[in-house]
Amino acid sequence: MTDDAPELRASDADRERVAEVLRDALAEGRLDMPEFEDRLEATYTARTYGELAPITRDLPAPGVTPPSMSLSKGAAEPGSWAERIVGGEGSSTGAFAIMGGFQRKGRWTVPRRFTAFTFWGGGELDLREANFADREVVIRCVAIMGGMQVTVPPGVEVVVRGIGVMGGFDHSEDGVPGDPGAPRVVITGFAFWGGVGVERKLTRAERERRRLERRQAKQDRKRDA
Repeated sequence: MTDDAPELRASDADRERVAEVLRDALAEGRLDMPEFEDRLEATYTARTYGELAPITRDLPAPGVTPPSMSLSKGAAEPGSWAERIVGGEGSSTGAFAIMGGFQRKGRWTVPRRFTAFTFWGGGELDLREANFADREVVIRCVAIMGGMQVTVPPGVEVVVRGIGVMGGFDHSEDGVPGDPGAPRVVITGFAFWGGVGVERKLTRAERERRRLERRQAKQDRKRDA
């Protein structure tokens, strides 16, 4: 973390980045619980970069030698999760299907709170190419005699808290650790004579990219043999 422009006001995203470093330090044993609680409180009450900077000055990034962590307003690295957490209100706050269906897929922005409802119908929420209004988004799914499918990309943390009555919520992706800086998707709600499925899939473009990388690596190994 640098001391550049310490008088500049810090944002919620700045404070959350510092909090993430503290949580990692607690998990790695660099901080005990009282130290963590004190520093976390100082983080969320900090107003400026100058107040945030000392909080993690003695903490390295997890798993690496101590780097300099900057809170300057530089552009996010292309392709990084930070680039996809865009703030704002989201493309829409809900989707509804009564004896029909709905889809949300492609390049859209998932709001902080999204409600999806189906009655004798079906719905598809595809987050693989989506942006996110916040580091954590909550998707409330209500499926009555219908179904819903939520598809997330690899690297996103998924927490499933839904309840099923003569129906169910898919918990297979619940608890899988997310990538550093990746969004957290909390799926909650209610299913009655219906179901909510959750799956983790690559986009078609990403599958093709990985296939080409494997083929190129195989060709390189043959050439070097």
